[in-house]
Amino acid sequence: MQPAMTLTFSGATGTVTGSHYLLEAGDTRLLLDCGMYQGEREWRERNWLPFVVPPNTLAAVVLSHAHIDHIGYLPRLIRDGFSGPVHATAATRDLAALLLPDSARLMEEEAEYRNRKGRTRHRPALPLYTEEDAARAIERFVPLEYGAARALPGGAELLLRPAGHLLGSALVQIAGGGVSLLFSGDVGRRDPALFAPPATVREADYLMLESTYGGRLHDEHNPRIALERAVHGIVDTGGVLVIPAFAVGRTQEVLFLLRELEDAGRIPRLPVTVDSPMATDASTIYRQHADELAADVRGFGDRAMRPAQLRFARTVEQSKALNETDGPAVIISSSGMATGGRVLHHLRRRLPDRRNRVLLVGYQGEGTRGRRLADGASSLRIFGEDVPVRAGVTIVDALSAHADADELMGWLMNFQRPPRRTFLIHGADDARAALAVRIREALGWQVHIPTFGERTPLEGAAGRTP
Repeated sequence: MQPAMTLTFSGATGTVTGSHYLLEAGDTRLLLDCGMYQGEREWRERNWLPFVVPPNTLAAVVLSHAHIDHIGYLPRLIRDGFSGPVHATAATRDLAALLLPDSARLMEEEAEYRNRKGRTRHRPALPLYTEEDAARAIERFVPLEYGAARALPGGAELLLRPAGHLLGSALVQIAGGGVSLLFSGDVGRRDPALFAPPATVREADYLMLESTYGGRLHDEHNPRIALERAVHGIVDTGGVLVIPAFAVGRTQEVLFLLRELEDAGRIPRLPVTVDSPMATDASTIYRQHADELAADVRGFGDRAMRPAQLRFARTVEQSKALNETDGPAVIISSSGMATGGRVLHHLRRRLPDRRNRVLLVGYQGEGTRGRRLADGASSLRIFGEDVPVRAGVTIVDALSAHADADELMGWLMNFQRPPRRTFLIHGADDARAALAVRIREALGWQVHIPTFGERTPLEGAAGRTP
């Protein structure tokens, strides 16, 4: 008989960052996700605490998708002794090979800057991990196709199903110890632009459900309409439309929508430049994994995410040349919350001019420049100067890659029998509380809001630990 499983909520409880959860069966330890904490200092400092268990005692890691808050701690875990396999889809591996070295490079550069300027509480300042650590992490990946079962250490069985959130994103199903566990990762929208909707799941004994938007509904306005209006706005003024967009996922979605609007004759074919080496590489990975895209997207072949006058700016010189670009034109650049990256140069150049417009197409975290723009700031601090905001600002919430509260409820209604217990994770406390109320009232399920570090056994069919 396989040993009973025990679940520890070691990360992303009460927050939407730092996703990782410890699953134990006898002497076997598995880790679901291996995310890095981001955002406020109180969360980032958790990255430096000793891990919940010694990394060398973990038998394997299973990843839901390639966003840094779900994979970003993996190089550190390996640096500290983990040597087992990392199970994920091939697309997640390929995106991780792009994102993890970049994450390491940024941390190394920040440590070098702080040491050079003497702006550090620790001497010397050190990165959480290095590019070498990131390269070692990629070597641990063992890709798994959707729907193909794989035996895990300790006798459990793993199955991945499409989550519709990001290229390669997966709903993680694990069966062992007489019970089945479904870990949602991040659940995609009901009708995502590039992917099929999240896979239907009929049953699971236990469900770990993300609740990022558990207390909110997305703006139901069609993002195509907002994008169309923004483009026509800069056509009328002769300005430039600056779109801060996450390099992986959101940039590719915006490119698809622009091409779609062009084909329909709803917008003119303007010069569109993607100013981000990472977004350029990510777009290539999306084309390489076209089999994961929705059927109607695949039907366009290589031009699915290629507006007619698309260019990619990879070098610094190509990026700087965009400062001289006259409108009407579109510039898509990262980061999506305007916290850093090349988009800051474009914002500094374009914000003071009323002819221009900024289109915010993703979640804008508290304290970010993107949030300040969304909240109507009259100026923005960029590179040590206060830049006046005279350009128009448009927010398109409907492009979020996360299911909102209604969409999560709709996905849950596909279950043919209720889980014995549903754990709400990966969300702020108010979002988790709001979603818990809806699930209990609408479905009558047993819902639990775990606390950080909480440990719970997964009981068998008779209500007892098998």
